[in-house]
Amino acid sequence: MARESLQALRRDLAALERTGAPQAAAIFSLGLPDVDTVLGGGLARGALHEVYADSLRDVVSAAGFAAALAIRAAAERPLVWVRQDFAETEAGSLSPAGLAELGLDPSRIILVRARDALGVLRASAEALACTALGAVLIEPWGESGVIDLVATRRLSLAAATAAVPALMLRPAATPLPSAATTRWSVRALPSRALAADAPGLPAFQLSLLRHRAGLAGRDWRVEWNRDAGCFSIRQRQIRDSQTLSRPLGALSVDRPAADADAWRKSA
Repeated sequence: MARESLQALRRDLAALERTGAPQAAAIFSLGLPDVDTVLGGGLARGALHEVYADSLRDVVSAAGFAAALAIRAAAERPLVWVRQDFAETEAGSLSPAGLAELGLDPSRIILVRARDALGVLRASAEALACTALGAVLIEPWGESGVIDLVATRRLSLAAATAAVPALMLRPAATPLPSAATTRWSVRALPSRALAADAPGLPAFQLSLLRHRAGLAGRDWRVEWNRDAGCFSIRQRQIRDSQTLSRPLGALSVDRPAADADAWRKSA
């Protein structure tokens, strides 16, 4: 990561800290009783949570789920999104319009680009030291030897100290031992068409792969309602004629939401 980018991040975080931050609750909920009850009320705020894509074609949906969690956790506070340069090369730049469609005001995001996974970890640790943030989204790309148990433990401790949730997106990566409190796998579901065949709510298949409390192997089909700012349980599968065949709208500005062949070639 360029020295200028790190210095700019430090200035932005210092400015946020001067404004002060409200006392954060110990947990934040998904707004979905069926899931929150299983999780003991929700997700720990001062903790690291990992979000994996079920396959490369589900990377956009995994990013959408992580962004929705950030919305739930942050309320109106600003967010930091740390992306590895290669993630932008492979998945495209973040689209302000796509973020707004999820209900996330792009002006609340401080975007940091890092050259490699080590730069992502360093910038994320800097961001997690700022208690005024609502959440930190961490997006390295692919497998990396530096993202190991020790590195994730440091991020977990930083998140716990500041009571700021760390949401780590792991596109094109295989789950490995880590200090994350929860680990999720996300798969895109077709949205249910609204009136006049308008695109429906973003839909996800969620699998809870790991939970510190021993809860794992749970699956939910959910939808994200940007107007209500919460998830809801997806009803049982409806007829194919009532669904839209395309996946979740892209969060990236310069490429489509799903191009399976391209993803596979880049893996």
